[in-house]
Amino acid sequence: MSTNRWDPKAKKPPKGFSYLAPVLSALENELRDKVRESNANKRNTESMWPVHQINWQRSRYVYDMYYTHHKIDKKVYDYCIKNKLVDPALIAKWKKPGYERLCSTYVINSNNYKFGTTSICRVPLKDRSPEQLAAQDPTTGCRGCASGVGQPRNIFGNKYGQNLAAVQIAREERMEELERKRLREEEEENRTRHATARGEGGEGESETDDDDDDDDDNYGPTPTAGVWASGGSKLEAQSERLEDNDNVGDDNGGKNEEGDEDDNHQSQATKKLRT
Repeated sequence: MSTNRWDPKAKKPPKGFSYLAPVLSALENELRDKVRESNANKRNTESMWPVHQINWQRSRYVYDMYYTHHKIDKKVYDYCIKNKLVDPALIAKWKKPGYERLCSTYVINSNNYKFGTTSICRVPLKDRSPEQLAAQDPTTGCRGCASGVGQPRNIFGNKYGQNLAAVQIAREERMEELERKRLREEEEENRTRHATARGEGGEGESETDDDDDDDDDNYGPTPTAGVWASGGSKLEAQSERLEDNDNVGDDNGGKNEEGDEDDNHQSQATKKLRT
């Protein structure tokens, strides 16, 4: 399948776009299936949830691959923006303080809500009443996209709220780990075979043998079978740890700067006292 099928008039994708193409293609197919799906037993607004949610996930995937994980270069990122594979308005908001987890530009447009306010999903959980804790935005299905601690990790509570960039990288790390393990076992097997041929060793199981056959299942499906992590899988847990590490790195960076400023103030005060 061509990686350029979203816009037949677009130029040839730059080198590196093939890294994103399988996931973007899967999301495009998912969106098409959801649009064709029957809306029986659904509210009118609820039928639009997948559209908003997949738009968020697709944009977040490209955004994180460029800004967070540095897996693509600016040419690939700009190509995605120019060909509308992502939502540029939503990405622009993510770069502003307080909007890092915004689900949609719709929910911050006061014209869309009564009394000139914004959506309930923009209200932090700690500021909600007990009756509002489980509230979702009626248009996007977002459970809470305000910034800060104590917010839902998965803003939609389904697979569309997963961080696919972290999922893909966790899957790649797992495959590299399995390859290293295979090479170690192959090397150990060759050593055992040579030792047996020389009469220096006996038959037996390799020390590297273990009951680890179900690890692939625990890490979820392969990329060709599905781009999402199965619920409760090791892959999902590992991708969440990757996401947490990125957030901690940002937080520590800010703290270090503050700490440096405090040290400078203290050193200046000490010099004054000495004088």
